[in-house]
Amino acid sequence: MRRLTKKKALTLVKELDAFPKVPESYVESTASGGTVSLIAFALMAVLAFLEFFVYRDTWMNYEYEVDKDYSSKLRINVDITVAMRCQYVGADVLDLAETMVASDGLKYEPVNFELPPEQRLWHMTLLHIQERLKLEHSLKDLLFKSAMKGPPPSQSQREDNPTSLSACRIHGHLYVNKVAGNFHITVGKSIPHPRGHAHLAALVSHDTYNFSHRIDHLSFGEVLPGIISPLDGTEKVSADSNHMFQYFITIVPTKLNTYRVSAETHQYSVTEQDRVINHAAGSHGVSGIFMKYDISSLMVRVTEQHMPLWQFLVRLCGIIGGIFSTTGMLHGMVGYLVDIVCCRFQMGIYRHLKQVNTESSLCTENCTQ
Repeated sequence: MRRLTKKKALTLVKELDAFPKVPESYVESTASGGTVSLIAFALMAVLAFLEFFVYRDTWMNYEYEVDKDYSSKLRINVDITVAMRCQYVGADVLDLAETMVASDGLKYEPVNFELPPEQRLWHMTLLHIQERLKLEHSLKDLLFKSAMKGPPPSQSQREDNPTSLSACRIHGHLYVNKVAGNFHITVGKSIPHPRGHAHLAALVSHDTYNFSHRIDHLSFGEVLPGIISPLDGTEKVSADSNHMFQYFITIVPTKLNTYRVSAETHQYSVTEQDRVINHAAGSHGVSGIFMKYDISSLMVRVTEQHMPLWQFLVRLCGIIGGIFSTTGMLHGMVGYLVDIVCCRFQMGIYRHLKQVNTESSLCTENCTQ
């Protein structure tokens, strides 16, 4: 009974075989089949190689959620060069509650406004990158992937004789509340005031006013070398001494998670305008550089993602199996068509020869008679 049961089980397993074996006497190897096989194997190898590069590639996934963190401080990273001496300008922040933020983290360094040839070349390259970023938004993903931890490279322009330097580089960072505010650079040092703050501008002559400036770097949150902010490389040159430059910035909190770095930073968009201050013509205001920022309530979570291994294997099996099946079908169809053409050609030759033989027999009979 047990032997019968084993035989039935073995017979059942054989009937379920989805890959039946073909006797070698039924298999015929041809030159055309070998050629098609070589082409199929080469195509499989090329597509599998390209698929491996797709598997190694990553992409950025963007998710949006409400930012619930309002208690932490916002860091402002500043590196701006103004075409005025450091003793004539002052920079500070005034938030929405008219609270003056301490600017102890900012340093004033005498420099030349004109850049050396090496730095001017880098500045022109940065402007070119900014233009490409406006057209090719996918380049932002490349910048996110290249972000890393660490301090940005220094751009100091120190010289031995500070009295010959006519510009001022204001750089450093500030910590402010996560509310709308106004970071500005204007004439005179700032002093505390019961209603906000004031600048000692009366002691500075109007002839020294020059708010031509260059923004080497302006970002919010953690500094990530490799990330280029929208205002990096901006340079404004004014021919008028009384000039107001305004930048309206919308900040979006961003959590960046890539295979190289995990950080909390901020993206921002900006619109700008400038005008000459002329009280006689009705253009009122204060000369200076004003950056009015507001913080979005939405947060962006940017995550670098990778194709799973199982998906890569499935796609690879699909490529190999699909090419193998397709080339087999095409080879069978081509072989069938070739056989039909050859058969018809042979039939045509046979009919032609038969007709020739018939005509030759008739001619022989006629000649005999």
